[in-house]
Amino acid sequence: LKYSFLCVVLFTPAEGAAGCRLSFLFPVCPSDISPRNNNNNPCERSCGVSAMFSGLKDKVGEVLLPGDEFSLETEDTISLTERVKPEKVVCGPGLRRSGDRLLVCKSGVLRHKQPNMFWMDSQQRRYVPAKGETIIGIVTVKSGDVFKVDFGGSEQASLSYLAFEGATKRNRPNVQVGDLVFSQFVVANRDMEPELVCVDSSGRANGMGVFGGGGLLFTVSLGLARRLLSPHSEVLSDLQTLFPCELVVGMNGRLWVRSSSVQQTLVIANLLQSCDTMTAPQRQDLFRRAAQGAL
Repeated sequence: LKYSFLCVVLFTPAEGAAGCRLSFLFPVCPSDISPRNNNNNPCERSCGVSAMFSGLKDKVGEVLLPGDEFSLETEDTISLTERVKPEKVVCGPGLRRSGDRLLVCKSGVLRHKQPNMFWMDSQQRRYVPAKGETIIGIVTVKSGDVFKVDFGGSEQASLSYLAFEGATKRNRPNVQVGDLVFSQFVVANRDMEPELVCVDSSGRANGMGVFGGGGLLFTVSLGLARRLLSPHSEVLSDLQTLFPCELVVGMNGRLWVRSSSVQQTLVIANLLQSCDTMTAPQRQDLFRRAAQGAL
């Protein structure tokens, strides 16, 4: 890197003298006075991310395999004179960011949620906890100030007695071994023990806590659990029109249901376990025959 020098000359008059000249040399970097390199232009980088964003949206609903990638190509980079706000792509389960590439690490169907969240919808048998997901757990150990909760993963999670709404050292929650808890993960990674809470970010229960009196707990596939939790679930709407019931769905594939009678509760559980691999017409026909008592 070459430097040039800027010379500043000052004249200081003195009594009885014509004047005194002082000169100073200041180094000046060429990058301070020359235009920036276009390769580091943030406008160009944001256009590259926009190109990746549009490429992902074109693949939504398609089946992708591990090894597929989306990259920032140089020909997709457009130089802009005005500064634009770069778009951020949020990678969910099944996707991984590596530099300027987005890699698919799990086979499945690419899903999208507004504004810019992408993930892979795939079938898997073992549940892997993720931060922020709500699950149905079973209290297995009550040890001092911590409860151990089984959620169907590779290890049990810890639940503090202070992680309930209104819980204090004097006012402890009434939690016994064998109780069902609807809770949320706050710590979930491969290097630390999973940790659960029964309050949201504002300290409210928001439907979480101990529950399960008089109902039935059963297990379904993780894919069906995600379908039931979708905003416009066709399975849930078809079920509620025929069989009014209380239903709690966990991301770990556990469902709890309670209806007006034990017989109707068992029918609902069998219907949910049977409709996992059915098409929409087959599922509607099954629900209609069950409502008529033909099964």
